[in-house]
Amino acid sequence: MKNITSLILALVLCLGCVFAFVSCGDDGEVESEPVVKVINYALTEEQYAFAVPKGDTEMLTAINDFLAEIKENGKFEEILNKYFGDGTPTPVASASTMKTDGSQLIVATNAAFAPFEYMEGKNYYGVDLEIMDLFAKKLGKELYIYNMAFDAVCLAVSDIGGDYEGGEGEESVKSGVADIAAAGLTINDTRKQILDFSESYYNASQMVICKAGDKTFDGCESAEDVIEILNGLGASVKVGVQRGTTGQYFCEGDEDWGFDGFGFTTVAHDNGALAVQDMLNGNIKYVVIDEGPAKAIVEKVNAAN
Repeated sequence: MKNITSLILALVLCLGCVFAFVSCGDDGEVESEPVVKVINYALTEEQYAFAVPKGDTEMLTAINDFLAEIKENGKFEEILNKYFGDGTPTPVASASTMKTDGSQLIVATNAAFAPFEYMEGKNYYGVDLEIMDLFAKKLGKELYIYNMAFDAVCLAVSDIGGDYEGGEGEESVKSGVADIAAAGLTINDTRKQILDFSESYYNASQMVICKAGDKTFDGCESAEDVIEILNGLGASVKVGVQRGTTGQYFCEGDEDWGFDGFGFTTVAHDNGALAVQDMLNGNIKYVVIDEGPAKAIVEKVNAAN
């Protein structure tokens, strides 16, 4: 009887080891299943650029010359590799207070748009902000990062007058206070009415995020297939976007942007990460946001789960 009991215990231990190896990676850590995924089809074609006050030819020339310089000397590719390759992002320091005496490069941004601009703790990171850090040094100025709601970024740079009052918990922003906008801004004719854009430095697009187990888009073979599915969604389906971004105009429809919109209900969030969390909480079905942030958010959410 003892031999039989010992044999059973041995089998149980062996099975336990098998299950342990199945659920662990090569380093012995438990591998969690992904909870969200990106539908990897580009639904739009956009170009990111930096924006300066309308008519500020000096600043526009300076940023265009600088972009050409860092593309030529390899610094631009080096920065991109930090966020899209195997490089390590570098924290960017901002002056603690804003000065309007010309000694600073005041950069308007919304630091909730990884990998272009975001924060970890009190440190700033991102493609745009690393470029701005180098640009400030080129100009011989101190960098001040003016972090605000995305809705306010264009107004902060333009000289059209008026203030952005902000929502609950957001500070008001005066127009014309910033020298340049670095916020993953898409070049658009509407924005061109109040801003001048630099040469484009990045091609972007909108993509869909859904729960990992959602098979709705599994049969898609093109962006047109994804759009056909989105066109079939009724008003009872809620889709999250980041407020004031191209994703919102794309989903709601906007004549100036050339977007027809869809029949589903668009729900605006302060940033993409909050939209994805809202999806995981079951309040919305999908999220539509720019490709770079979409992939960054999905990677972070899956790593945390």
